[in-house]
This record gives sequence, structure tokens and C-alpha cells, in this order.
Amino acid sequence: MEKAILGEKLGMTQLLRDDRVIPVTVLRAGPCVVTLLRESSKDGYEAVQLGFGRMKPERANRPMTGHFRKAGTEPLRFLAEVPLDPKRFKTGQKIRVADVFAEGDRADVTGVSKGKGFAGVIKRHGFAGGPASHGAHFHRAPGAVGQCATPSRVFRGKKLPGRMGGERVTTQNLLVVGVDRERDLMLVRGSVPGPKGALVLIRESVKVKSKGKR
Repeated sequence: MEKAILGEKLGMTQLLRDDRVIPVTVLRAGPCVVTLLRESSKDGYEAVQLGFGRMKPERANRPMTGHFRKAGTEPLRFLAEVPLDPKRFKTGQKIRVADVFAEGDRADVTGVSKGKGFAGVIKRHGFAGGPASHGAHFHRAPGAVGQCATPSRVFRGKKLPGRMGGERVTTQNLLVVGVDRERDLMLVRGSVPGPKGALVLIRESVKVKSKGKR
């Protein structure tokens, strides 16, 4: 990974280009501040810690206040480590979206999906359900889940009702439709996980080399 930045999901809108309507998600990407550099000689791995989002100084506890003071920046709301080369950065460096992405790039966006609460198998897994009429007593239930006398248990991973959403999800290979340098905005085609105001991690899409025919 060579490019990454933290941002906030603002919502979705549409763009009209070449008589085509393009659905886009608006992201406020950065500005981020480099708060810590992880080096293999000291930490055993290489990474860069990025901070994003303003926070009132009185809301930061004493350890975090010292951490930000050492980095030479004001307290930030979110921190995340990304596997970037620490030799390309320095502590206190500010990263803006125009320094990382440009129109036409491809990006992977990671966030926490919307929580839907407890859901049945039809909503959660897309089960078809049973007949809706003619005296049927099977409508939205999952159906048979056991294995009779042998092995007389439900296999691990069986699709059943349960909590839906609230999981870390990555939407891959999204086209960057536009970048606004002045307002630190980024437009990507399609949807990204999470509600409005959610924290997202925007990374450069990894180019996978296609395998030739054997």
C-alpha cells in the first residue's frame, strides 16, 4: 500500500456527465496528521499512525494529551495505523486528499456498516421463505437446521437469525470521480459502508495481475 487517508462519509448524491447519471458518495478526506511512525528496528513492523477529526483539548486524557504534544499537534478524535513506509513521512506532517488521490484513481473504502439489530433469515441472509397462503404453516422460519441423529447437532456457521450489520466492511475498486482541493472533498462512484458521519479508511486499490492461460 502506498496511499491512504482517513475521512468521513458525508452522504450520497448524483453527477451528470456525458448525459449519464453517476451515483457518488461524498467523503471529507483529511486533512490528516502523522502522529507516530512505526519502524521495524524499534517496533518490529513498519506503519504510520494518522490522526483525523478535531477534538476539544479538555476531552483528551493525560496520556493522549502527552502523545499529541510529542507529535506537535492538537488533540485529534480518531487514530489509525496504516501500513505505509515511515521513511516517506515525518511526525507532525499534514496530509490532504489532493496529495494522495486524483480523479481517475481507484480506491478501497473501509468502514463499519449500519447496524440493523436482530434480523431473521429472510432479511439477514436472503432466504426465500415458505408459501404465503393456502394453509401453509411455514412462512419466514429458517427451516430444518439439525442433522437428525447423526451427528445430532447444528454445524458451526449455519445461517440463522441474529444480529445484522455493525461489521467492518471494505468496498473495493471504487472509481475516484472528483477531488476538491479547497474543501478536502472526494467523490467516489457507488456506495461505501456506514452511516453519514462515519469514519472511513480510504486506501489505494491493489492492482491484481491477471494470470495467463495455461
